[in-house]
Parts: sequence; structure tokens; C-alpha cells
Amino acid sequence: MDKEVTRSKGETKEVVLTRPLSIDGEKEVDYRAPNLITRILSLFNNVRPGSDLTRFKLPPLFNFPKSHLQCHGETVYCTGSDMLSRCNLADNLVDRFISVVAWNISTLRPPIFGVAPYNPILGETHHVSRGTLNVLLEQISHHPPVSALHATDEKQNIELIWCQQCVPNFNGASVETEVRGKRQLKLLSRGETYEMNSPNLLIRFLPMPGIDWAGKVNIRCPENGLEAELHYGPKSFLGFRSGSHRSVKGKIYETSTRKPLFELNGHWDRNVTMKDNNSRKLTVIYSAEEVFSGLKTPIVNDLQGVQPTESAAVWSELSKAIMSQDWEKAKEAKNAVEEKQRELLGERESKGATWVPQHFNVTHSKDGGWDCSPNQQWVPPAPIVVPFS
Repeated sequence: MDKEVTRSKGETKEVVLTRPLSIDGEKEVDYRAPNLITRILSLFNNVRPGSDLTRFKLPPLFNFPKSHLQCHGETVYCTGSDMLSRCNLADNLVDRFISVVAWNISTLRPPIFGVAPYNPILGETHHVSRGTLNVLLEQISHHPPVSALHATDEKQNIELIWCQQCVPNFNGASVETEVRGKRQLKLLSRGETYEMNSPNLLIRFLPMPGIDWAGKVNIRCPENGLEAELHYGPKSFLGFRSGSHRSVKGKIYETSTRKPLFELNGHWDRNVTMKDNNSRKLTVIYSAEEVFSGLKTPIVNDLQGVQPTESAAVWSELSKAIMSQDWEKAKEAKNAVEEKQRELLGERESKGATWVPQHFNVTHSKDGGWDCSPNQQWVPPAPIVVPFS
């Protein structure tokens, strides 16, 4: 755990940062969750089939010390190898598309069963830099929870724009969270925009507890006429580690003819290979060991520059309490954050004011869902950085 504290004008600013999620999930984090059976029984006592889980307040016992914004951001800035920059290096458009597919696979992180990150407060932000890549996230809606991400690398001429809404549905034996929204990767010097979606998160309680990414991901680039279709497989219904567990299968094909050019096969926690349908040549395009090796915990580079809305500052007291497993203090810390939000909401309502995001222009429609566009061209360097050594 990395912790920074500063005091100015009688106020204390504290930032708590924890190790990124690794390929081994719970085995290599700063936090160990309490007894699994206790958490499952408590959950069943608090929710019912069909419950609106976006409004369900998890007790701290079910949280691990990160905000959802930090988890989203880590998929971009916490990596052992710079797969994002590779997307813009190849001169061949097919090679660029393959690099984008490999990078997309690398954004998956093993979730931890039985615990969840904090639901971000309205207007919460997370701002981190890794080298020349600057990443900024903002919670642009609380009910429903919607997060926006903008990342830019001026050196590599790369831009990321994500807007996503997590919609969980509890059916008694499992929770399936649909991740709605569009993700865009722009290779600015190439004039190419890659659009993609996210797999769903499947949490199973019975007959065997487990959590996995599952479902279909589509990646398309109108400018180069290529598309990819990926299928992610969960653990078997009975909980056995079958061949489908964490599997990735798919294809890359021409948009106009639907002709398959490459077949993809493997596991996102190991390797993914690509077979050329013409030459039959097999190539490893993704290695989890390469992506997850040597992950570094972000550190504070400029404490004065950390905004009050920063995730690692907003939830610092709660994170410290959870790490020490002081559940009474954790409950008080979480209640304090939530009570402050209720006060701010009451103030806005009394003034007839509408909350407006700081960093994004947001649109929402019943049919089209949520969409966002950043209000600045380039994300500035952040006060929190990922060290290279």
C-alpha cells in the first residue's frame, strides 16, 4: 500500500493507493477478504431476485480497497508491456488491427469473488500517468452508475474514449453484469478509429461459487474494413476448470465479404494464438505473462496537485480501515462519504442546480444509452504516476 499525507490550511489530504490486480487475483493483492461463507450468507440476507443492485449499498465487508474508477483505469495504465503503443507502430493495416485485438484482450483483469470495488460518487475522478500516457476518468452519473474515460498519448498519437454503464441483474443463483457503452481507440496519425465493447461479468453463487468474464466482444474499424469477433468462456456450471475457463475464441474478417482471415484461440490468463487461414501459420499474439509481469503500484508524484475528487483521496479512510480489517471504522468512513454526497445533493436541489461533469460532455437517450466526449483535446500529466522501476 502506498500512502501520502499532506496538511495545508488546517486540512489534511490523504491518498491511499493499493497494488493493481494481477493474473493471480486475490493471491497478489494488499488485501485478504473475510470468510467467504460469511459474505455469501450476508449477501443472500440483503438482496432478493430481481433487486436493483445499482442502488444496493454493499457493507464494507464486501469491498476491496479500490474504486471502480481505479479498476477501470488500471486496465489501461497498469501493464507489464506497452501493448497500447504497439497498435500505432505497424505500417500494415492488418498488423495494426491484430495489435488492437491483442491490446483489447490485455484489458481484462481477474476479478475477486465475493468482494467488489467501491461504487464511485458523482463527480469522482481518477487521474494517473504512465510515461507519456495520461489517463483521466470521471463518474458522470451515480444512478445509474456511468463512468467515462479519456486517455491520450501525444508522443504515440493515441486517444482512448470510453463511456460505460454496468447493469447487474440478480436472478437468485447468479449475478450477470452487462457492461453497456462504447469504447473507442483512435490512432490519430493513421486516421483510424476502432470501436469495441466489453464482455459481461458473471458471478455465480450456486452450485459452485465463481466469477468470470463471459460473452461476445466485437471490434471494428470502418477505415480499414476489418472486424473481429471474440467469445469469452466462463468456468463450467459445476465449477470445474474446464477448457472453456477463461477461454478466448474468435476470428478476424473482412467487413465487406465476411471472409475470415484469421482464427483466434487460447486463454486470456495464458496465451492466445492466431492462425492465418491462408498460410495456416500459427502466431502467439497475446501473452498474459508479458502483460501481467512486473506490475507497479501507482505513486503520488505531486500531492498538492491531487484533486479532492480523486478516488484514492475520496476513499482513503475507508481503504485504510478495510486494509486493517477494522469494520466498525470502515462503516463509519463509508457512511461519512455517503452522507457528504446526500448533503451536496440537498444543496443542489434547494438551489435548483443541475450537476455538470468537469471533464466530459454527456448525452443520454432512452434508445441510445449514454455517450460522452472529452472537453479537452489532450489529457494533462497527472499528479499520480506509475513508476517504470
